[in-house]
Amino acid sequence: MKIEKIMMMIVGTMILVSVALGYYVSATWLLLTAFIGVNLLISAFTGFCPMATILRKLGLQHGCAFRGCAQ
Repeated sequence: MKIEKIMMMIVGTMILVSVALGYYVSATWLLLTAFIGVNLLISAFTGFCPMATILRKLGLQHGCAFRGCAQ
C-alpha cells in the first residue's frame, strides 16, 4: 500500500474520532480536528508532511502525491 492511501485512512479516521469525541466528550477535542486541518493546508502549500516522513521511515513507498510522478 502506498503512503498516500495510508495517510488518507489515518487522517480520515483521526478527524472522525476527534469530531465524535468533541460531540460526546468535550469540545476541546475539536482542537485536534483544527490541528489536522492546519497540517493539511501547510502540506498542500509546502509539500512537507510529517506523517509522510514517518511512513517513509517505516519503509513504505510513495505514490505520486508527495514526490511527483516520474514522467
